[in-house]
Amino acid sequence: MHFETTIDIDAPLERIWRVMTDIARWPAFMPTVTSVERLGDGPPALGGRIRIKQPGLPALLWRVTEFDEGSSFGWRSAGAGLTTVAGHTLTPRTAGASLRLTIDQSGPAAPLIGLLTKGRTTRYVRTEAESIKRRCEG
Repeated sequence: MHFETTIDIDAPLERIWRVMTDIARWPAFMPTVTSVERLGDGPPALGGRIRIKQPGLPALLWRVTEFDEGSSFGWRSAGAGLTTVAGHTLTPRTAGASLRLTIDQSGPAAPLIGLLTKGRTTRYVRTEAESIKRRCEG
């Protein structure tokens, strides 16, 4: 299953990047994130691990698999027949940037999990983009 949303944010690219990568603060302004546990020091980086709890879902351990400073990062979580890959990408615009969030689910359990959680996942991805926009523009 593939989920994706894009939103334009009217704020400096550097601000958007800071908000997007300050994962420890997500629970303060993002209703789709209950808690964040960083397993390591410093900002997110390639190989970094973060445990995230979301409402109605089990806590997942994410490993940063892609990291392009100031532009994008991606991470992966796997277990119980499901692999989830999430992407966070900024594309500069004249005023601000476009934020693109993606979720891709694969594995033997993906069709069933995708069917059961499609509505929630679609809402969560959109809410996360809107939350970052509000935080950056506010």
